Amino acid sequence: MNADAQTLLEVRGLRTVFHALDGAWPAVDGVDLSVSRGEVLGLVGESGSGKSVTGFSLVQLIDPPGEIIQGSVAFKGEDLRAATPERLRALRGDRIAMIFQDPLMTLNPVLSVGEQMAEAILEHRAMPRAEALKLAAQALARVGIPSPEARLKQFPHEFSGGMRQRVAIATALLNEPDLIIADEPTTALDVTIQSQILYEVQKLARETGTAVIWITHDLAVVAELADRIAVMYAGRIVETGPVDLVLDAPRHPYTQGLLGSSATLVAPGGRLNQIEGMAPRIDSRPSGCPFRPRCPRSLPVCAEIDPPPTFDGARQFRCHNPAQPMVTTP
Repeated sequence: MNADAQTLLEVRGLRTVFHALDGAWPAVDGVDLSVSRGEVLGLVGESGSGKSVTGFSLVQLIDPPGEIIQGSVAFKGEDLRAATPERLRALRGDRIAMIFQDPLMTLNPVLSVGEQMAEAILEHRAMPRAEALKLAAQALARVGIPSPEARLKQFPHEFSGGMRQRVAIATALLNEPDLIIADEPTTALDVTIQSQILYEVQKLARETGTAVIWITHDLAVVAELADRIAVMYAGRIVETGPVDLVLDAPRHPYTQGLLGSSATLVAPGGRLNQIEGMAPRIDSRPSGCPFRPRCPRSLPVCAEIDPPPTFDGARQFRCHNPAQPMVTTP
């Protein structure tokens, strides 16, 4: 983590709902999180936990029937919820970059890769187009794309799915943003390329102070990449803290369950422990603690009262009956 620990992004009470005929249902339900300059925060959880909606909410990219109805998103002290569309356009792609899980959301099929990457630079900086194309080629090389100058002339359909994702990642790195929000960007990549991109992201954070929110379901990636981890379940952050502390000695039963069911984090020959049941739908979450129906440690109070945050040194968790720390062996 960068020595400058100044808070870059601070989110408080973020609540994003999706409107339906029978009500407004929260996909993100009172999320608090922060990230400092040069820090990598891993946001983890099962599919449907609200991770991606959180990422889209941070950059104000929620479209109807979704709506951010509550909370603050302060970027360098500026509340993004109060920002004008013009101000948000100036920030996105320059000071804040988002890498989408689907690269087709990023790339225009009728423009060459070079045109798109150069435009991402020229929109925010005054320089000759030739210089912008040179920077684009360097960015492609950083993410492992061979013959980058030739590739700039090609169109997205001439790239494989994994190569398109690398182009999207390279585009996000172009302007050395203050904050990158990455939504499972390495899912379609092989292990070698994934490791290269994780190295480049860590290097960017270390050398330029760029902060990263890395959204993923892969705890092994978070263990390698992140400084801190935030575990999300049913739209809420249930445990957060330094990555080594949380992964080595988790307190929330859900965090323990994720670790016990991860093949890469269980000792060789060890038994995987599946979390029983499924995450609740946003329109049918139980009262009290949302993890209660799946939790082996639930108490009667869990059905009545949503557990408040408990602070344990550098760690925070929400549980009435927290698990005793268990040591995991990678």
